[in-house]
Formats: sequence, C-alpha cells, structure tokens
Amino acid sequence: MTKSIARDPMYRQRGFDADIIELCVRWYITYRLSYRDLVEMMAERGVDLAHSTILRWVARYVPEFEKRWGRFSKPVGTSWRVDETYISIKGKWHYLYRAVDKQGKTVDFLLRPDRGIAAAQAFFRKTLATQAPRVPRKVTLDGHVPSHRALWLLRREHPCWRKVKVRNCQYLNNIVEHDNRAIKRRIASMAGFKSFATAAITIAGI
Repeated sequence: MTKSIARDPMYRQRGFDADIIELCVRWYITYRLSYRDLVEMMAERGVDLAHSTILRWVARYVPEFEKRWGRFSKPVGTSWRVDETYISIKGKWHYLYRAVDKQGKTVDFLLRPDRGIAAAQAFFRKTLATQAPRVPRKVTLDGHVPSHRALWLLRREHPCWRKVKVRNCQYLNNIVEHDNRAIKRRIASMAGFKSFATAAITIAGI
C-alpha cells in the first residue's frame, strides 16, 4: 500500500494544494504579474482562484519562505553598497533603504515612511543586527548627506562602525541603483501597495 505524502504543517487547513500556493507566490514575487494576471493564468489551468486569496497567500507565506531560503544562502560580503529609493503606498511616498554586497547579493533592506538621519540609523542598526557577527569593512554611499551623518553618529554607539571605511562613489553604487530600478519596475506591475505591512512583506520576497 502506498503511503500518503506528509503535508507541510504550514499548509494545513488550506483548500488548495501546496504546489498551487507555492507556484502563485513564487510567480508573483518573481515576475511582473498582478494578482489578477495570476487569477487568469490559473483559470487557464483549471484552478479557480480569487485575487484576494493570492494576496493572503503572499502575506502569509513570503516571511516563512524567506526564513527557509535564508538557511541555504551564502554569507554576504563585507563591502556594502547602500542606496535609498522611493515607492508609493496608498498614494504616499515611502523610502526603501537597501544594501547589497559587491556581488549584488542583498544584505538587508528597510522600508520607512521618512527619509533622514534617524531613518538611515535605523537601517544600519537593523542591517548590523541581521548580519552579526559578520560586520562590514567598507560602506559605499551616494551623495545623500543624512546617510553619511548617520554612520558618523553610529560610531559612538558601536565600535565596529569606527573601523568601517566610508566611500562616496557613484560608479561603485551603480550595482545597487540598477537593482533598485528593477525592483521599482516589478512593483509598478502590482498597481501599488495598499498597506505598509503588505509592501514590506512583498519586497522581502522580491
């Protein structure tokens, strides 16, 4: 007698198979598709879904997928390229701080409603906490003065920042700026975010 395959506990009490859930979530965060695009694509495959169902799947499973993917990811490098860009949430501009290493691997990100010294400090604190005990050797910034000021002030807070070489080089920061443009193009196809929490979760998946 063939034994049934054990279902992952996080999919219990769901009306759809795990394969369908994973496919919809992966396609949504990977390709330039809206929820309604996915509804039509799944309908062609004989699966009847509502766009709000996929929205709930993204909010529920992206954080869990991120944790699981993180177990197999390689450590990021110690040369960070930092940049901030803006995205719209409910018609208002919010600011996305991101850092990548010199290979383009994402170090961390932080979505903030404001842009200034406090926001930059919060981003650097979060990034250091998630990468500890691995600390940066170099941080390349753009010309945004509050980010430079934030790193200077953080030297009083944590000794590791005193040893970091801070650079201002447009050429070196091209890698993160181009990556930000790709993220914004991906977000544009989503027709905007309706809440801060949904935006943060979706960007984490991207």
